Amino acid sequence: MSGTTTQHAGRVHDLLAHMTLEEKLAQIVGFWEKEDGEAVAPLQGEFDAPTGLDDFARDGLGHLTRAYGTRPVDAGERAAWLRSFQRRLVRHTRLGIPAIVHEECLTGLSAWGATTFPTPVAWGASFDPELVEEMGAAIGDSMRRLGIHQGLAPVLDVVRDPRWGRVEECIAEDPYLVGTVGTSYVRGLQSAGVHATLKHFVGYSASQSGRNFAPVHVGPRELADVLLPPFEMAVLDGGVRSVMQAYTEIDGVPVASDRSLLTELLRDRWGFDGTVVADYYGVAFLHHLHHVADSLGDAARLALEAGVDVELPTGDAYVGPLAAQVRAGRVPAELVDVAVLRVLRQKEELGLLDDAFAGALDGSDGAAPIDLDPPEHRALALRLAEESVVLLANDGVLPLTGPGRTVPTRVAVVGPNADRAEALFGCYSFVNHVLPQHPGTDPLIAAPTVLEALRDRLGGTELVVAAGCRVDDDDRSGFAEAVAAARDAEVAVLVVGDQAGLFGRGTSGEGCDTDDLELPGVQRALVEEVLATGTPVVLVLLTGRPYAVGWALERCAAVVQTFFPGEEGGAAVARVLTGDVNPSGRMPVSLPRSAGAQPYSYLHPALGEGDEVSNLATTSAAPFGFGLSYTTFARTDLEVDAETPTDGVLDVRVRVTNTGDRAGDDVVQLYGRDLVASVTRPVAQLLGYRRVHLEAGESAVVELRVPTTRLAFAGRDLERVVEPGELDVWVGTSAERDVQARTRLVGDVHRIDVSSPRWTTAEVR
Repeated sequence: MSGTTTQHAGRVHDLLAHMTLEEKLAQIVGFWEKEDGEAVAPLQGEFDAPTGLDDFARDGLGHLTRAYGTRPVDAGERAAWLRSFQRRLVRHTRLGIPAIVHEECLTGLSAWGATTFPTPVAWGASFDPELVEEMGAAIGDSMRRLGIHQGLAPVLDVVRDPRWGRVEECIAEDPYLVGTVGTSYVRGLQSAGVHATLKHFVGYSASQSGRNFAPVHVGPRELADVLLPPFEMAVLDGGVRSVMQAYTEIDGVPVASDRSLLTELLRDRWGFDGTVVADYYGVAFLHHLHHVADSLGDAARLALEAGVDVELPTGDAYVGPLAAQVRAGRVPAELVDVAVLRVLRQKEELGLLDDAFAGALDGSDGAAPIDLDPPEHRALALRLAEESVVLLANDGVLPLTGPGRTVPTRVAVVGPNADRAEALFGCYSFVNHVLPQHPGTDPLIAAPTVLEALRDRLGGTELVVAAGCRVDDDDRSGFAEAVAAARDAEVAVLVVGDQAGLFGRGTSGEGCDTDDLELPGVQRALVEEVLATGTPVVLVLLTGRPYAVGWALERCAAVVQTFFPGEEGGAAVARVLTGDVNPSGRMPVSLPRSAGAQPYSYLHPALGEGDEVSNLATTSAAPFGFGLSYTTFARTDLEVDAETPTDGVLDVRVRVTNTGDRAGDDVVQLYGRDLVASVTRPVAQLLGYRRVHLEAGESAVVELRVPTTRLAFAGRDLERVVEPGELDVWVGTSAERDVQARTRLVGDVHRIDVSSPRWTTAEVR
């Protein structure tokens, strides 16, 4: 048990020994104080509202659910209320055990007025795990100051289908990129003394047809090679302290009742010793949705047996129904004790059982002002937003300003997302997650729109503005104004994309799936009419998923992709358009050609790859890892040893030179392809990457040490192995080989285990 001494272990066992059944059950449930209309979880209206908090917590409480992120509450006042509530638990319950307070923190802390960072898919576009770790530490610091102990992030689901509404919450379609960036977030958050929670273990993103809450039909090899590795990395290398089960059912078995995943793999094989928490209502869904339990009590039994320690957000199954099962002898009391001990150990790790925590509760309950959006957090948000902007196409129209360029005197800024702050934020931002249920509420954070930021950057340029249409309706009455604005301008910046929301209240987000990867509403028709003016069009995409815009890459003067870039996203986009920032983002997901070609991943085998076997194009419009710059880079002199043991390390070196006339960041991406294996392997696989800053004309050698376990896969017996044989390696993108070499893995088949390295290390000299 990580960080728990024998004395501490004795303390939690002593507490357990003195507990009644009701006190035990109180420790393995949450309480969610919410009001009518505050719908921020799936199907929450199907469940009876619990009794009041004081009555519910009379025997103690395991978790307090979303104390800040359910409605707009002043942070200082809420912190004072929370301190008072914890004091009541410590002073006025028999055992005096405080509650764990958990909150969402996917794009920053979900609290009114807190810094809102870019969405996770933008983290992936940055290819910058170090910066993501800094962000995680900043978020964790805010949480700890407010008395929050556990964050429900990161999401480590690997993107499998862009039609799924929760793509914006994921990091990438490559498991290694997901694992490295996600583990960095875990490290950052937990460095502040807050426990991270991995979501959604496992398979949630592989749902049928890209639909939320749909069954998953993956095979055991896809599960082992694609969906599980990010979680394995975050557990074994990140030391994460909590995991959330997925709503998923895999081949007919709901994860919430799957002991082979939640106990045999997660705990027995990987050695995870933290807590497994239910996704909201996930235990009750075993009865209500999956129909593998005949009652809530039976659902509680199945979940406990599988390894779910804590029922969230409330105690629909783990309080009354579970108590009845235990008293009837259908659930062993020892099964409850295991979960209770894990919760108590977590509270011990967090310091909640220390005298110092209890002593601090005796302070004043005054509501001191708390700044949740300090300048240093905004600076981090800006850096990450800038690094995540992907330049997909450019005929030379960008940047709009700079040395040797004529600044345009008249620019049309059109499109439904040009002047909407909400378009900068993801579904789990406070702005789009909570405030729509409280119309007219000030968001308390400054979020300049793309238009406002362009006004700031282009002071001497006339900007002509027209929305043209809304994000998601069929009203074309504004087209004429937008077309007129574009016709009379030297260049048109056309900003289109998504509106994040929940359960159908947006075009992207949880429960906002799509069967059509065209731009929502009539936005493509608007783009077509603006293009028809002949004015050069810079298309800016503010989206939560990649859309099928291959046509735009061919017809627009430039295309800029950004994924809900957060409160500084408008400034980041404007700085890229005007050349103050050289774009360096790379696509963390493939840009699709059509909805009908989905699901698609660059990690596909050779079968069906060529056009001669199908009348439908199978390649993406822009590959995973693609992104342009205002400078150019040459990757040369790729070196790799001729032979490497199957249980060894590939030493790879490549020279990168900035061959352009301005400084910029390159993202060096190393890929491999196993040429012959006992099972089919992908035509490309990311083995490692490194972001490198180079001045104009500067050159650097990037050295990557790749453990051969990066090439491991589930063999015919489903054991993960590294096989001998030839291997192509290259630097470029998943589909483009700038420089390549061939090497050979030699020796016996190497079977890997939890002690095997999972990370590629990189140095620049």
